[in-house]
Amino acid sequence: MCNILRVRWTISPQTAPQPWIACSGCGSLKPFRSSGKIRLNANGKRLDAWLVYKCIDCDKTWNRTLFERRTVHDLAPSTLEALQRSDPDWVRAQEFDLDGLKRRAKHIDEPSDAIIRKETLQAASDWTTLEIAMSVVFAPSLRLDRLLASELAISRSRLQALGVGGRLKAYPGHGDLLRHRAKDGMRIVLDLSDIADRQAIGEAAANPKQS
Repeated sequence: MCNILRVRWTISPQTAPQPWIACSGCGSLKPFRSSGKIRLNANGKRLDAWLVYKCIDCDKTWNRTLFERRTVHDLAPSTLEALQRSDPDWVRAQEFDLDGLKRRAKHIDEPSDAIIRKETLQAASDWTTLEIAMSVVFAPSLRLDRLLASELAISRSRLQALGVGGRLKAYPGHGDLLRHRAKDGMRIVLDLSDIADRQAIGEAAANPKQS
């Protein structure tokens, strides 16, 4: 098809999830944020590893267990080096490990702030279909309707109407798609033929949102 404006959005959440933990300093449940530091303890050839979190109010620490009694030989050299250096990229992957966090805390705050980088992959001068490819770094707490409404500068009710009319589709698709999170590899396709402000929507889709 040659009537397509095709763009890619790379979505990078900024603030890591914050588990609520019983804080001994505050005497109540409080959200804790990652310090970015790994704590290691060696017992012979076995290692324990924790990611250190701090209470957002009093800085009391909480050590989130990453693993216990793991033999050094079971760890890839790159993982061992990342642990020893508190490698920021490796630590960030642990911070966004929601499944791991949910095993340690019943309630987790998931801030929705994210940086969205946009690039145009294909642009026909007379385009009528907008296709958005999602490249998601970790799992942002961003519902698809809020994300699209914000970045395309249109209302959620209008998005809903496009969906009901079959002019907004997602691949892979599922029921009630606008209420789900943006996922890596997802494609959003909007049929904007006969939409008066199509060009304005396209400009918003292809360019960073003005602050």
